[in-house]
Formats: sequence, C-alpha cells, structure tokens
Amino acid sequence: MNTKNLVLMALLVGIGAALYLIIPGYGEGMKPDFMLTMMFIGILLFPTFKETFLLAIATGILSGLFSTFPGGFVPNIIDKVVTGIVFFVIVVALRKVAQKIAVGTVLVCLGTLLSGTTFLSMALMLVGLPGGQAFGALFVLVVLPAVLLNAIAFIIIYPIITNLLKRAKFNTSISQA
Repeated sequence: MNTKNLVLMALLVGIGAALYLIIPGYGEGMKPDFMLTMMFIGILLFPTFKETFLLAIATGILSGLFSTFPGGFVPNIIDKVVTGIVFFVIVVALRKVAQKIAVGTVLVCLGTLLSGTTFLSMALMLVGLPGGQAFGALFVLVVLPAVLLNAIAFIIIYPIITNLLKRAKFNTSISQA
C-alpha cells in the first residue's frame, strides 16, 4: 500500500460518510448506505486484499458509528467485511471487465443486495429487527431502494473519479487495464 492509495481510500470513505450523514432516513430511520458505494469504488480502483480489508473495516466501523438502526454497530462491521471480501473476489475473477461501467453497476447492485441481506441477517440474529418488522418487509422497504440508489450513485460518481485519476496519472487498476 502506498500513501497515495491510502489518501484516496480515506477520501472515498469520507465522502461516503458525508453522503450517509446528509441523506434522510426512512422506514424506522434506516437509510441507504452510500459508504458502501464508495467502498465498492475503492475496491474496483485498488483490487488487493489488504486494501479491500482496510476499506471494509473502516467503512464498517463508520457505518456502525453513524447507524440509525438500533444495535446496528456490530451488524454493520460484519456486513461490510463479508461484502467487501466477496466483492473483491468477484472483481478479481472478472478483472478484465469489472471496471466497465455496466459491469461495475451490476456488481454494485449485487454487492448492495449481499450487504443488505447480511446486515439484516446479523441484526436479526444479534439484536432483533426494530418495531417487530419482518425481514422481508425491511428487505423490500430498505434494501431494494438502496440497491437502486447505490446504482445511480455509482453511475454518476465512478466515471468522475476514474477520469480525474486518469488525468492525474494515478496508478490504479483502471490505469493498468
């Protein structure tokens, strides 16, 4: 890991945290997790296990700290680590095409589905679901809209970041593809 990569990853996590804080909640105060989108972008830019693990831990801790979900700290950490590692494995397997916007968008959608399912499963097992809501209801009311919002955010943000990094001749996986 070099300093430039760490700084860019910190910026991505910071932008994700800022977006997470300003987006209003819905459905028992839950909200889409744009830190997840930034984590996915970071993994696409720096597809190494060390960087993925660092991004996943940092994103999980911040998501947990800012979570409006009752008892959501530990489920957020578990969710981000599991999602980050699975996303990393898929990106490595699809190395040649993963950075394309269409493929990346599909991966972000699948990653968000995995993240939401993992989070709700861990929350159900560890602390229960708020308001006595059913898993399926929360999945439809929170996770599916988050999939759509994360896909839109990715489609807007990813090309901007990759173009800026190409212009700056920044050494990422996209500059090597």
